[in-house]
Order: sequence, then C-alpha cells, then structure tokens
Amino acid sequence: MTGPAYYIAIEGVIGVGKTSLAKILSQRLNSRLILEKFEENPFLSDFYQDRHRYAFQTQLFFLLSRYRQQMEVSQTDVFHRSIVTDYIFAKDRLFAYINLDEKELHLYDQLYTILSKEITKPDLVIYLQADPDRLMKNIDLRDRDYERDMDRDYIDSLNQFYNQFFFHYNDTPLLIINTTEIDFVNKKEDLDEVMKYIQQPPLGTKYYKAGTTE
Repeated sequence: MTGPAYYIAIEGVIGVGKTSLAKILSQRLNSRLILEKFEENPFLSDFYQDRHRYAFQTQLFFLLSRYRQQMEVSQTDVFHRSIVTDYIFAKDRLFAYINLDEKELHLYDQLYTILSKEITKPDLVIYLQADPDRLMKNIDLRDRDYERDMDRDYIDSLNQFYNQFFFHYNDTPLLIINTTEIDFVNKKEDLDEVMKYIQQPPLGTKYYKAGTTE
C-alpha cells in the first residue's frame, strides 16, 4: 500500500476548530484535504436529541464512512503528495466507548478491529485542546441546526475523554495545541505562531499554549 509523503491529522472535541485548521493547513502546505462528512450521517440530529436510542446507528454510520474516507489516504495524486484530515480514525472508537452500551460495544469492537488494520497512520497528529466554556461558545457561534441543543455535560464528558486519550497517546508524533486563549482563524499572529510549531520536525509529544511551550 502506498501513501502520502506527509500526512497530518487534526483532532479535538466538537467546536474546537479542527476543520478550520485543516483548511488553513491544506492551503498553506498545498496538501490534499480530506474532511469528515459528519453532515451526511442521517442519524446525527436524532442522536443529539436522544443519545441512548440512536447511539449505535450513529456510530456504525460514522465508522463505515470514516473507513471509506481513510482508504483515500493511501491514494496519492500528482498534484498533492501530502494530506491533511480533520480527524483520526481512532476517534471513532473513543466515541463508541462513550456512547454505546456493553453489548453494542462488543459488536462494534469486532468490526472496528477488522477495519482498523488497513488504516494508514499519520506522520503527525495535532490535538486541539480547549476548555468547555470556549467550546460551547464556538458551538453557539457557528449555529448548526443539530447542535443548538448541545448538552454542556456531554461536551464536558467528551473533553475529559479526549484529554485522557491523548495523555496516553503514543501511536504517532503528537502536537497538543491549547486553543482556549488563541484565535488562529481571525488573528494572523496566532496562526503564525501555531504554524511555527506545526512545521517543526515531528518527534514525540509537544505541547503549545500561548506564552509557553513544552
């Protein structure tokens, strides 16, 4: 299986700015852009109204959709030798563990295990981090129909799961960017600072927060 010369995947909780950064990076780096097609999931709006009832259908649709998209990662073209995506395949399992019951999770895990064997690992994963207040503000500002009744407790729970997941993450080089106090979409100086760390050689785990780095 062939793959891109350089592959960056961006992750983070709903509303943190994954897609915005992915679009910016694809333009700056002349990369092929692969965006998660969440709006194509017919169960998503029902899921936000009744998570327990619609979790399994929503999760299976996302799993298969994300798998099909990830197969595109292994296909390069003459115009773009690098790829930027706004998610990693492993995020699907993260959501499954949050939303599915024990029997559903058992069935889901069998399918996930089979599909994940064919997934190309990124050369760099960027985890965008923010506190729940900032996430809820971003969600309100973008005003998507199916997110208007977003439960703050759900966002808080997601935030905790994501932080825990990436605290133990070591599958690829990882750059953690705390976005609570920065605005890389509207402030050029913030974007330039973020880009400086993204373009450093990927190695181990690095952490960026305005005013400090690790």
